[in-house]
Amino acid sequence: MFYRLGICLVLLGCLLALPFYFRKDEQLPPPASDCDVVVVISAHNKSVRDEYELAFRKYYRSKFGRDVSIDFRSPGGTSDIDRYINDRFINEFRLFCGENWQPEYAEIFNDPKQAAHPVRQQFLNSDVGIGIDVFAGGGTFVHQRMASRGYAVDGGVKERHPEYLAAIPAKFGGETIYDPQGRYYGVVLSTFGILCNYDRLNELSDKSVPQRWSDLAQARFFNALVVADPSKSGSANKCYEIIVQQCMAQAGNPADGWRHGLNLLKRIFANARNVTDSASKVVGDVARGEAAAGTAIDTYGFAEENWSGHCFDSSKVVYITPKGGTAVGADPVQILRGAPNRKVAEAFVDFLLSPAGQKLHCFQAGTDGGPAKTTLNRPPVRQDLYVDKYRDRMFRPGYNPYASGADFEYRPQWTGRYYSLLSRVIKSIMLDPQPELQAAWRAILRAGGPEKVPEAMVYFNALPFEYQDAQKAAASLKRADAPAAAAAVLRQWSVDAAANYRMAEKLAKEGR
Repeated sequence: MFYRLGICLVLLGCLLALPFYFRKDEQLPPPASDCDVVVVISAHNKSVRDEYELAFRKYYRSKFGRDVSIDFRSPGGTSDIDRYINDRFINEFRLFCGENWQPEYAEIFNDPKQAAHPVRQQFLNSDVGIGIDVFAGGGTFVHQRMASRGYAVDGGVKERHPEYLAAIPAKFGGETIYDPQGRYYGVVLSTFGILCNYDRLNELSDKSVPQRWSDLAQARFFNALVVADPSKSGSANKCYEIIVQQCMAQAGNPADGWRHGLNLLKRIFANARNVTDSASKVVGDVARGEAAAGTAIDTYGFAEENWSGHCFDSSKVVYITPKGGTAVGADPVQILRGAPNRKVAEAFVDFLLSPAGQKLHCFQAGTDGGPAKTTLNRPPVRQDLYVDKYRDRMFRPGYNPYASGADFEYRPQWTGRYYSLLSRVIKSIMLDPQPELQAAWRAILRAGGPEKVPEAMVYFNALPFEYQDAQKAAASLKRADAPAAAAAVLRQWSVDAAANYRMAEKLAKEGR
């Protein structure tokens, strides 16, 4: 008996070792002590970092005949990286100014509105850096902000490889794919959608797969959704901005759409049983069956769908691109001012935009040109890869975000300047008073729905300000000289929202 068990264990060990044996030629020895280095700050997960390291080392050695190492820095999510880079540049510019530094310079040197100010000009003409070469990932909004502050510089791809940019549209669906001044370049595309768990859907009164953002506000999803906190996840906030924008487009004017969009988000957050601190955790909760559905980024949704399909006869989850509300955005890379390893940084950016770097993101693991171990499930920005000859190697054959996002046009003039404001509004009127929000929504649903209790809905739909007052509201939260005043504004919004929800609950229970 023990002899047979031993043979089985040996055979099992050999079986498990086979993948590592056949992949041994894809491993590289540790970088030499005198190798070139590029310092990259990013919120990318370990799988992406590992594939970048392996593929870039091969690329760099073939191009330059030298070894290279990527020194990854990961202080947290995109919002954390944004704060980290900003704080570092403020400190480094203060050291650069030395005895000439004045406290007000911290509000001038990185303000694009102060273009003519000598302090701003001094910074833009300097090579002040923070010891980091490249910022990778995180979405277009934060890269645009880094560029406007002067933290990012021209990466020079247009001069070195104009053929790369010829394969990439400068804009798509209202979104900027790469900066005309070269301060950031989209590497992959992202869409936002809905991840669903079939088993959990089958437990609901209506078992159909949601097809639109508004479906998530339906009564059947009460206590069955998972969403991410936009104050901690930039990608989640982008998703909510798209929902608001879709409502604006459908309403025919921004003011009504803003109101409808925020109140749609209220219902979605009221249906949530869990609020996570990152977009990646949403798909994990849905995949484990802790929720029937959740908002998701395509790369996370596709990864879970593929993984579930490998583990079961058919996938237990499915990623849906919402009808009429699928926006395509870029996930960029940029070279930071004062990059200590500028030439290596340029090579890294070139690699990511090259055919080899693009295939790394979208080909299946183990295929010719694909990643070594982990399929990254990232749609490339290069349009020349969406062709038949690559179809079978793509992580999802036939998927083309340039086609899936064609039904939605992002209008930055509507909500772009209120991107940060939106996350703070959601937190103050939906997350901080979520117990009161859910209690009100539960009472409304038990009363027969919004149409049955119009008086209750007046209080449920109350907002701290209308769209025409958004600029004033945003300004009230940006007063660097009075942070306590800004905190008081947010606190008052939360207090007022909680009071409105309590009144909505009372009126709903009275059938009004």
